[in-house]
Amino acid sequence: MQNATLDDRQQITDLMTGWIHRDLAQWDAMRALFHPEGTIEITWFEGLFSEFVDASAKMGASALKTKHLIGAPVVTFNGDKALVETNAMIVGENIELDLGCSVHNRFYDRVEKRDGLWKIVHRQSVYDMGGFTFPQGLVEIDKSVSKKYPREYAALAYVLEKSGFPVNRVFATRGSELEKKMKEEGQAWLAA
Repeated sequence: MQNATLDDRQQITDLMTGWIHRDLAQWDAMRALFHPEGTIEITWFEGLFSEFVDASAKMGASALKTKHLIGAPVVTFNGDKALVETNAMIVGENIELDLGCSVHNRFYDRVEKRDGLWKIVHRQSVYDMGGFTFPQGLVEIDKSVSKKYPREYAALAYVLEKSGFPVNRVFATRGSELEKKMKEEGQAWLAA
């Protein structure tokens, strides 16, 4: 049983660190991280993961470039299901705008083991803190746009919106009611 647990943990860790495939434009490898009906809810995209991969390829061809630094996951198991919370950092830059951002977040994933393989069923994110980066010097920020979003991810939302990838609703931030609700729903799913 111990070996199975170690194997399960390693497979799940590989899923989380597999996000590098997005940064490297390895779309087929990225698709393999999720079950076919898997969904994702993040700032600029909500829906089927398969459609997210296509949208990510479109983003990758734009002036907006992103990089994700992924930490070690914390996993809570219940049989062939698990909740996974993983610290991450999103670094983004629009080279045409000379503007970037750095945001600390936590991915909150529901994962399931099917036919011996763990894959993601649903991914959400909690945004902890972030700010702007200015690669070539200060750039004027339209505060009417940045103030539409919670401070924790306002810089990311601003860069996304100015790059043509709008953020259409409010997302969970550290300690928010949305984070509490997300975790309550996750725990209910895990227990079911």
